[in-house]
Amino acid sequence: MKQVLRLVPETNILHKQTKPADGAMKIALSAGYLSGKNSYPIIDTKNMKITKRYTLIGFLAAVMLFTGCKKKDSVTPELTVAPSQITLPSEGGAADVAISGNAQWTISNAASWLQLSKTSGNSGSNTIQLTSASNETGATRSIFLSVNSSNGQARRVKVTQPATIYPSYNTSPKAPDATGMGSTAVQLAAKFKLGWNIGNTLEAIGGETAWGNPQITESYVKFLKQLGFTSVRLPCAWDTHVDNKSTEHIDQNWLNRVKEVVGYCVNNGMYVMLNIHWDGGWLEQNFTALKKDSVNAKQKALWEQIATAMRDFDEHLMFASANEPYTTNAEQTNVLLSYHKTFVDAVRSTGGKNAYRCLILQGSSEWISASDFPKDPTPNRLMFEEHNYTPSLFCFFSEDQSWGKMIYYWGAGHHSTIEPERNATFGEENEHLKYFDKLKTSFVDKGIPVLMGEYGAYRRNGSTHVPKALPTHEASVDYWTTFVTKEALARGIKPFWWDTGGALDRRNDTVKDQRTIDALIEGGK
Repeated sequence: MKQVLRLVPETNILHKQTKPADGAMKIALSAGYLSGKNSYPIIDTKNMKITKRYTLIGFLAAVMLFTGCKKKDSVTPELTVAPSQITLPSEGGAADVAISGNAQWTISNAASWLQLSKTSGNSGSNTIQLTSASNETGATRSIFLSVNSSNGQARRVKVTQPATIYPSYNTSPKAPDATGMGSTAVQLAAKFKLGWNIGNTLEAIGGETAWGNPQITESYVKFLKQLGFTSVRLPCAWDTHVDNKSTEHIDQNWLNRVKEVVGYCVNNGMYVMLNIHWDGGWLEQNFTALKKDSVNAKQKALWEQIATAMRDFDEHLMFASANEPYTTNAEQTNVLLSYHKTFVDAVRSTGGKNAYRCLILQGSSEWISASDFPKDPTPNRLMFEEHNYTPSLFCFFSEDQSWGKMIYYWGAGHHSTIEPERNATFGEENEHLKYFDKLKTSFVDKGIPVLMGEYGAYRRNGSTHVPKALPTHEASVDYWTTFVTKEALARGIKPFWWDTGGALDRRNDTVKDQRTIDALIEGGK
């Protein structure tokens, strides 16, 4: 019997055939795919004789088979995993991870506190949901998830969850409400001009009247509006009004009182900035990695309560994250930015009108730029605040300092020949203009309004250090006030004069320092 392996035409599939013969096995190779004919070259395995014709055809077939295998083996392995870092809320929550590739994959998860909706999948696009409960361990926890593909590719995802120190106060979130909240930050800032601080009052440690000022009245707010001011800054303490330190719960009576004062402003058409002021320094003196978690926890707890209490006010009310957070390097600034991020997220999470409210961030313009701002789910609603007391030896110091003497006379045409050693030698007009121009370029021109949340220069006529050239000193204060106000406004920077009761009598709603009021009004023209 003769055994033959035959390739079926056009398929290259070998078929073994058995025919009567001399006992030799012959192999038939199809050349149909080369010639278009069903010719069957035969290899005689007994005599091992191959014609030249079939040698060439066999070689070409081998080359084609080899080429096909090579193309199949050269497929590029693919695996994409995004994002590579996730931070879950301390109180628990969920986040998605997108995985795409051209092979099977698995995820390794060693964290018992983190649940995954699936841990393996096939090629194509997949979405995995990560969930966690509240982190009540007292410390931030994190894990690296390993995503491994059968094509040899591997990726990692870092999942972090800060600790819950205080309970969540966002217990009654509302659906977003845009009623009365139509202005962007730029549009809102265009609606007010001259601002006034009601200082040393709501932020006083020990209560509203603890630092000698009377309670704020609606008649006083109306008096400010009558004088020509269109906005009010309310420095406010909160941590000193907490009635349970273990939960950071704010005394409801204090929340009600602050809400009442905000109402005085909003109901009279005044734009109002409400902040967490110095408040004992729990935020403004702690920009370290060691304090970061605890400060963020307090920031979240306080702002959830403040935002919820004030949620129904329209866009006349703005929230400010802090007061004067002073950082001196990039590391400290990054910690501060995390506090601002917590502030933004806490306010937005309460919903209602807070979903659209304009929010104000503070810091040093030497270290913070517009690109550093935390991501806000509501676009175009952030502002920047910085204070200006330049030069401080002229503006407010009441004693000589080790690094410099008090300045009594400031600005072109206002220096003294009687006390030349008290003339300003720095911090005059050019320095202010350079500073304002930088703020305009860095923030205003990029769609972020700038608020000069505090500024002022004060007279020394009633102090223990009365200038010898008193009229020149008085004129210097007037000039500084008008110049700084006018030049700030000219660059879109909105000024808020700092007053603790020196310029206006809050008890009688009368002017005590008419020159200062006149200088401010002049600067606002």
